[in-house]
Parts: sequence; C-alpha cells; structure tokens
Amino acid sequence: MPTWFITGCSTGLGRSLAEAVLASGENAVVTARDVERVRDLEQQHPGTALALALDVTDPAQVADAMRRAEERFGGVDVLVNNAGYGYRAAVEEGDDADVRRLFDTHVFGAVATAKAVLPGMRARRSGAIVNLSSIGAHVCPPGSGYYAAVKAALEALSTSMRQELAPLGISVTIVAPGGFRTDFAGRSLTQSAEAIADYAETAGKRRKENDTVHGTQPGDPAKAAQAIITAVRSPEPPGRLFLGGDAVEAFGGVLDAQRAELDAWRELSTSTGFDD
Repeated sequence: MPTWFITGCSTGLGRSLAEAVLASGENAVVTARDVERVRDLEQQHPGTALALALDVTDPAQVADAMRRAEERFGGVDVLVNNAGYGYRAAVEEGDDADVRRLFDTHVFGAVATAKAVLPGMRARRSGAIVNLSSIGAHVCPPGSGYYAAVKAALEALSTSMRQELAPLGISVTIVAPGGFRTDFAGRSLTQSAEAIADYAETAGKRRKENDTVHGTQPGDPAKAAQAIITAVRSPEPPGRLFLGGDAVEAFGGVLDAQRAELDAWRELSTSTGFDD
C-alpha cells in the first residue's frame, strides 16, 4: 500500500489531499506545525494515518518526522511539499526577515524534505515527489514578486530534479494551481507592514485590505486533490500540472506573450555571435 507524506495539512489543499488519500485506503503521514490541527485525521483513520508536528524550516523536525514515517510504514512512496503561505508586498516594501522566512519555508523547506526522503526512494528505485507551486510563478503579478520568486525557484529546482531522478525511477511533478477556495488569500495570507503610497495603484491593490477575491475563487480543493492523485498514479506523471481553468488560460497567455517578444527581438538577440 503506497504511503504519502504531505506537509501543510492543517487547512486548504493539503488538508483536502490528505483526506482524499486516506479515503482511498492508502497510508498518509499528515503534518502541520500544530499537530493538534491534524489529529482528527489520525483518529478517523487509525490504521493508515500518522499525524506529526512538522515545521519544514526546522532540520531536526524534518529528519525526525521522516524517521518516524519510515518506522511506521516502512518507507515513503509519495512526498508532497505543500506547506507554505502567501506574502504580498511591492519589492521595495518587503521586509528582509519576512522574505528570508518565505524562502526558508517554500524553497529550503521543500529541499530539506526531499533530501530526507530521497535515500529511501533511491534504494527502492521508485517514488514520486510533488512540489506545490502557483500560477503566480508565471504571471508574476505586482505585489506578489516575492511569492512568485519562491515558487519560480522551486520550479527550477524541480525541473532539474526531474531529470536527475527519472533514471532512478522517481518522478517529480510541479503542481501550479490557480485560484482555489482555501485560506490562502484569507487567514494564511501575510503582507509587508509598510505600504508605500506610490504603489497604491499596482501592488497596493493586492493588499489584504483591498482584495475581495477571498471566498470567491473558482477552484474546488477536493477536485484539485483528486487531480493530484490521478497524476501521481499515472504511468508517466507530468512534469508540470496546472490546476484550474484560470491557471491554464493564464499560462497560455504567458506563453503567447513570450513567443511574441522572442520573435520581435529575434534579430537583435541573434546578432551577438562572432562574425566568421
């Protein structure tokens, strides 16, 4: 029976994914910084769920959680790096400590869990790693530069990992959701303490006090969870999976704009070689 290790299960997509995995009868290590927020999942599925406290920015906790998961279930077959939160600020407004914490969680935390699970996966020559990104990594809206940056960094790492691990029987999938009806744009969203008036019409429109999106997002987290499970179980999991019609349309627009700009500047771009 496959065993999943999912970070950030207290709410949102992580919670929905944990519920769906457990409902399917598979094992799930469900983690959260406050383990009491996922204790009910363990109580509802005593034979297949293991609830653990995990702050992915704490290396000792990461190592201990992976050790306990392997002791309980014999190994981890699927790692889902879902833990994270939003951060909004114009680049100039961003607080250095806040930004470092954001990178520690989304990038270095994901790397830590991957490093912890990979020895077992390599030994078995099988496994799957799913890294949660965002359509924001591609559209990069004003006010979300730092969040887009951490997700873009995670995507770059994931793309290299996919090539490194494919020969070893391990898949790596980037999941990039659009807007889903979770706490992401509500309780989980953070922002800079400082707001500079000059950015009121750009980054300022995305600050929490001005954002009316929360609670109206088109995406259903339960359906997203099923989509992730389907992708992981497929014979050839995708390298990148966009979730939501809004994400698909937005990424299509990004590709079209990039192609148009590439073509517009092709002559200058290709003029930089030596004249032989």
